[in-house]
Amino acid sequence: MIKNYFKTAYRNLVRNKSYALINTLGLAVGIAACLLIFLVVQFENSFDDFHKKKSSIYRVGTAFHDQDGVHYSDGIAFPVGNGIRLDFPQIKQVASIYKNGGQITVQNGDAQLKKLNEDNFYYAEPELFSILDFPFLAGNAKTALKDPNNAVLTQATAEKFFGNWKNALGKTIKYENKDLYTVTGILKNIPANSDFPLNIVVPYAALQHTYIKNNMDDWVSTFGGAYTFVVLPPQLSINSFNAQLQSFAKKHKPAEYAHDTYIAQPFTEIHFDDRFGNYRDHTFSHSLINALSLIGLFLIIIACVNFINLATAQAVNRSKEVGVRKVLGSRRNQLAVQFLAETALIVIISILIAVVIATLALPFLNKLLEVQITMSFFTNPALLLFLVLTAIAVTLLSGLYPALILSRFNPITALKSRITSKMAGGISLRRALVVLQFAIAHILIIGMLIVVSQMNFFKNASLGFSKAAIINVPVPGDSINHTKIEYLRNQLRSNPGIENVSFSFGSPSSDDNWSSDFKFNHAAKTTNFSANLKWADPEYFKTYNLQLVAGRIYSAGDTVREFVVNETLLKKLGIRDPQDALGKEINFWDGRVVANIVGVARDFNSYSLREPMAPVVLSTWKDVYQTINIKIKPGAEKTVLPFIENLWNNTYPDYVYEYHFLNETIANFYKQEDQLAKLYKIFAGIAIFISCLGLYGLVSFMAVQRTKEVGIRKVLGATARSIIYLLSKEFTLLIIVAFVISAPIAYYIMHEWLQNYTYRISMSPTIFLIAIVCSIIIAWITVAHRAIKAAFANPVKSLRTE
Repeated sequence: MIKNYFKTAYRNLVRNKSYALINTLGLAVGIAACLLIFLVVQFENSFDDFHKKKSSIYRVGTAFHDQDGVHYSDGIAFPVGNGIRLDFPQIKQVASIYKNGGQITVQNGDAQLKKLNEDNFYYAEPELFSILDFPFLAGNAKTALKDPNNAVLTQATAEKFFGNWKNALGKTIKYENKDLYTVTGILKNIPANSDFPLNIVVPYAALQHTYIKNNMDDWVSTFGGAYTFVVLPPQLSINSFNAQLQSFAKKHKPAEYAHDTYIAQPFTEIHFDDRFGNYRDHTFSHSLINALSLIGLFLIIIACVNFINLATAQAVNRSKEVGVRKVLGSRRNQLAVQFLAETALIVIISILIAVVIATLALPFLNKLLEVQITMSFFTNPALLLFLVLTAIAVTLLSGLYPALILSRFNPITALKSRITSKMAGGISLRRALVVLQFAIAHILIIGMLIVVSQMNFFKNASLGFSKAAIINVPVPGDSINHTKIEYLRNQLRSNPGIENVSFSFGSPSSDDNWSSDFKFNHAAKTTNFSANLKWADPEYFKTYNLQLVAGRIYSAGDTVREFVVNETLLKKLGIRDPQDALGKEINFWDGRVVANIVGVARDFNSYSLREPMAPVVLSTWKDVYQTINIKIKPGAEKTVLPFIENLWNNTYPDYVYEYHFLNETIANFYKQEDQLAKLYKIFAGIAIFISCLGLYGLVSFMAVQRTKEVGIRKVLGATARSIIYLLSKEFTLLIIVAFVISAPIAYYIMHEWLQNYTYRISMSPTIFLIAIVCSIIIAWITVAHRAIKAAFANPVKSLRTE
C-alpha cells in the first residue's frame, strides 16, 4: 500500500513538473538556510559544554558602581584567588589564570631560530586542570605546572614550534627574550567551541618575574584577563556566595573603593553574557541565538506557505482524479494519506537538495563568522534528528491542510468539473498566507536595512580624532629597548612619506584602556566615577589631530608632570568653563601620581560607539609606552611600509615586526555587527526569493484559470496593459497589507536592538519606504513574465480553452 502511494505520488509530480519544481526549490532553499542556522546555534550553544563540573564552576568578576550605574569586568585584582582560599575554606577548588600575550622564541636543534608572537600565552595555577577538563597527551596535569619554569603547550602549538609534538617535551621556549620555560606537558588541541584557547600555559608563580609582581598584593587595581574560578560545594548557593563576596570586597578593599564589589558569574554563561568578556573576545548572547532561531523558523514557514498555496490552487485541476478515486471506493483517509505521501516525497527530495546546498555554503559561512563548524551525521546525531523532525514537521505543516481539502471533495461535483478555486481551499486563505509570507519578508528586509545603516554609521561617524593612514606598531616594553625610542623616532621622521610619529601606551580608541578614579583639586574623597588614562608623548595630539578647547598640550617628559583632560571629565565634575579647570590638581593612586591640568581636549571616543563618551586623562609616562603611532602621507604607503619594517628589524633584531592600520582595528570593534549585517542580507534575500517563487506559481495558476476571462476581455477591447494590471493588482494590494502589518513589528524589534548602542541611527521613514518599494518592484518583476504572456496571448486560442 505504502509503495503504491509513493509510486502514484511520483507519477503526479512528473505530470506537474513546474509545480513540483517550484515547491521543491522553495522548500530546499528554506530548509538549507534553516539547517545552517541550526548548525550555528548548535555550535554557539556547545561552547565549553564538555567540562564535567560546568554547572558548579563560577568565574569571579568585578562590578564597578559609579554615578552612571554598574559596569562589569571579567578581570579582578590579583590577590582575590588567595583571599577566597582563606576566607571561604568550604570552597576546596580555586584556580587563577592570567592572559598576557608576547613573543616566543625557540631553537629547535640545528634548525633556524623561530620567533613568533603568541597572543594566547597564560599564567595559571595547577588547580586549573582539575577544574577544567583539558586532556593531556603527554605530561601530568597535577605536576606539569609545579615548577615556576615549566610550560604546557597544545599539540598544534608544539608542532608549530618543534615539528612533531612528541619531540617538544623537555625543550625550552623563551618568552619576551628573557624568561625561559621547559615544556613539561602537551595538551590535546583545544576544541573550536571553547573560550579558552590555551596555546601556552606557564605557572602562575612566574608572574613574579614580570611587571605584575608589584600588583600581586594590590587589591585596588583590576586587570582584564585576570580570572579566578571556583567550584562551589552543594551547600553553598550562588546567591549566598554573591552576598558573601560583597562583604569579602569591603573587607579587603580600601574604604574609598568599598563601592566596588565582586560577583560570581556561572561558567555556563561566559560565552553568552556580553557584560563581561572571555579569552576569545567573542560572546554570542541568548537574544542573538533566539533571533537566529526565529529567522530559521520564519524561512521554513515561508517555504511551507508556498506549498500550501500552490497545493490548494492545484486542487481544482485534480478534482476529477479525486472523484474517480472516490467512485472506485477510496475512503477519505486513504486519499489524505495519498496526498501526504506526495508532500513527503517532495520534502524528502527537498531535504536531500538542502543538505547539498548547506554543504556547499558551509565554508562560506565559516569564513564569514570566523568559526569552524562541521556537518557530519556520524559525529553529530542531533543533526540527523533535526532533519528527521524537520521532514515530519514540514510534511504535516505543508501537506495536511491541502490533503484534507482534496480528500473532502464530493465525487459527483468533482466528476462534473464543478469544483471551483474557492471550494478548493479558499481564496481568502491563500491571500492570508501571501500576506504572512511578505510580512515575514518585510520584517527581515527592514531589519537588514537598519543593521546595515547602523554599520555604515559606525564606519563614517566622527570619533573626535583622525584615523586615516595611521599604523600602530607594537614596541618591546623592557627598559633596555625603550632607550632606542628617540633613535627610532628620528629615523622615522627622516622619511619624507611619514607625516608624524608618536609613542604611547595605545591609540585614542582602544579596548585596552587603563581606568581609575582619582582625587580632584585636594578633595578628601575620590571621585564617584573612573577616568580612562592615556599615556602618550606630546606628538600624540598632532598625530591624531586631537583638538584643545582650553590651555595647552603638556610638555615632553619621561614621567607624569602635567595632565590634559577631556570635556566629559569636566562635565562629570560639574565644571562648565574649561578655563576654570586649568591649574587644578589631579591625584591618582593615593598620591603616587600627582600633577596639574594644563589643557582641555575636545571629546573623542576612547571606546567603541556602543559605549558613552568616557572621561579621559592624558599625560606622559615613557616606561609604559608600547605602541608607535605613525601617520603616513597619502599615497606613500607602498614605499613607507617596507622602510618601517627594515628600520624595525635593524633596531630590534630579536623581535617580530607587526603592524596594524588603526581604521582596521576600529572596524574590528564592530566585527560581530558586520557579520550579522551580511547574514541578514542573505536571509532577507532568501525570504524574498522563496516568497516570489510562490508568487510566480500562483500567478501562473491564475493565468491558466482565467484564460477564457482574459480572452473575452481582449475581444471586448481590453489592452495588454489592463490585462497585466488585472493579474498583478491583487498581489500588490496583498504586499501593501503585509507591509502595514509588519512595519510596526519591525519597528519595535529594531528599536529594542538599537538601544544596545549609545550612538545610533534614527529609524527614518525612508528605510521603511525602501523596504516596501523594493518588495513591490521585485514582486512586479516576478509577476510580469506570466502576466505579459497572458496579456499577449491570442484571444481565439484563449476562448477555445476548456
